[in-house]
Amino acid sequence: MFMHNKKLQYTVRVAEPNPVLGTFMLEQFGGPDGELAAAMRYFTQGLAEEDPGRKDMLLDIATEELSHLEIIGSIVAMLNKGAKGRMSEGTMSEAELYMDLAKSGASTPTQQIVFGGGPSLTNSAGVPFSGAYVDSRGEPTVDLRSNIAAEARAKIVYERLINITDDPGIKDALTFLMTREVAHQKSFEKALYAIEENFPSGKLPGHPDYSSLYVNASQGDGDLEGPWNSGPEWDRLDDVVSAIPLGGGDGLATVKGLSAREKKDLKATAVRTVSDPTRNPTTGTDLGAGPGAGRTKDLDSDVE
Repeated sequence: MFMHNKKLQYTVRVAEPNPVLGTFMLEQFGGPDGELAAAMRYFTQGLAEEDPGRKDMLLDIATEELSHLEIIGSIVAMLNKGAKGRMSEGTMSEAELYMDLAKSGASTPTQQIVFGGGPSLTNSAGVPFSGAYVDSRGEPTVDLRSNIAAEARAKIVYERLINITDDPGIKDALTFLMTREVAHQKSFEKALYAIEENFPSGKLPGHPDYSSLYVNASQGDGDLEGPWNSGPEWDRLDDVVSAIPLGGGDGLATVKGLSAREKKDLKATAVRTVSDPTRNPTTGTDLGAGPGAGRTKDLDSDVE
């Protein structure tokens, strides 16, 4: 059960309306690294969690993320106050309203016309919120690592939002939200390493032939060595072409167990769709070729 406290977790003070800035702030309202995505991510994990300590932590943080959604949504609403009144009451001429919206930013017209200046569940480009942002997998070591990364991404987005405003009240509130991302990351890190054996994720062990293999698949200028690809922890493979296929075999893709009917159908399809490498037909690119088309068929020739 939830109950709403009418006091925000942190005070929002906006110096003056600014619809453009309000549009940018939507990134942390309905964007992939925003507060709603975080709340839904941690709720889905917490509801399925078997460990009582992790369950309590996840539900605590998920609930706090909803309070952060309220804070960032309040900032968006305050920044849109002036434009909301002008749109609602029509106190400007048609031309003035049009120019006011046109100069306000990419998705601001949608904010004003459709949502009346209130925060929409979109990112800063007007893309609707998606449940695909919630990447819970139901495996604690996977989800906690994902949560750590999500908090780190959100912190960077808040940093960038802080850098684009001179409004001291907004900077203050955004700094609070950014700092809570740091605190949450610390909690998730502690929870991850409270699991004694947390790598690799899951139950099944990796194959010993490949778990310490580094494949140097991008070679040329810029090749560098470091602890991520060299040293006693790694079996480094530089001659990639000679070494494949790894694990033996012929390196081809085959399937066994096809029925006689399936084989017959596949053969018929191959025969029906076979390409003739000796034929050079005239195509639309030849007929419509102009400057920049590259080499095309000589239409003066009778040979196909």
